[in-house]
Amino acid sequence: MNKDMIKILANDGIDPIGKKMLEDAGFFVDTNNIPQEELPVRLQEYDAITVRSATKVRKALIDACPNLKLIGRGGVGVDNIDVEYAREKGIGVYNTPASSSLSVAELVFAHLFTGVRFLQDSNRKMPVEGNTKFNDLKKAYAKGIELHGKTLGILGFGRIGREVAKMALGLGMDVLAYDLYPFNPEVEFVLGGGTTVKITVTTATQQEIIKQADFITIHTPFVDKPIIGASEFEKMKKGAGVVNCSRGGLQTFPQPYQTITNPAFYRAQWFFELLSDLRMT
Repeated sequence: MNKDMIKILANDGIDPIGKKMLEDAGFFVDTNNIPQEELPVRLQEYDAITVRSATKVRKALIDACPNLKLIGRGGVGVDNIDVEYAREKGIGVYNTPASSSLSVAELVFAHLFTGVRFLQDSNRKMPVEGNTKFNDLKKAYAKGIELHGKTLGILGFGRIGREVAKMALGLGMDVLAYDLYPFNPEVEFVLGGGTTVKITVTTATQQEIIKQADFITIHTPFVDKPIIGASEFEKMKKGAGVVNCSRGGLQTFPQPYQTITNPAFYRAQWFFELLSDLRMT
């Protein structure tokens, strides 16, 4: 390796195509993971680091690595990086805000379809109990519902929220949109053949979404306290569901589930059981 070649540590991994692009541009890319506790010493061998959600780049690590010139975040959220402090030190900090928007939006609907059609539960139980309890299982899973005509509340109407809205509109859902900051409620998407369609979604407050939506999906940055908790579940419609493909700390998991008196929590519980370990950005 050329001693003058810029060395990048892709500590949380990188797609092989991205790695090749960087190498073709003359960079050295190391994809071997270095444990967090070893980074203060070993990161000094590199000029830049790229991370996703696992690796934390805090003030202490920045101070320990004066050689560091750039921090890259493969994804949207940068709450695992002390961004302002790094920039004060002259270190560039960059993320990829549009890279995962479509993927996350599709994941939202993967979970929605899984929930309303009991796909996860049936996939587990049918192979085991199908021979002896087929009629009972068939009857239970026949209670699935359609998303068409339902109201989807979107908490956070940034890039990902807008992609979710496009898919919801395509399915014939009504969309309620909320964001902490002013936003353009018009969404534009391209249909087959290049036809462009613009639709204006309905804006709503967070409380209006909690009370009116059949399903709620969360797409906000990390905040100091959850935006959905026990009191919000109590206000939801019967049969409402929640999908969180943002940050786990944006909602709380009331324990035990039986403390929630609103029947709305039945399906919300189902979604949380699916998503409790999910950490997308």
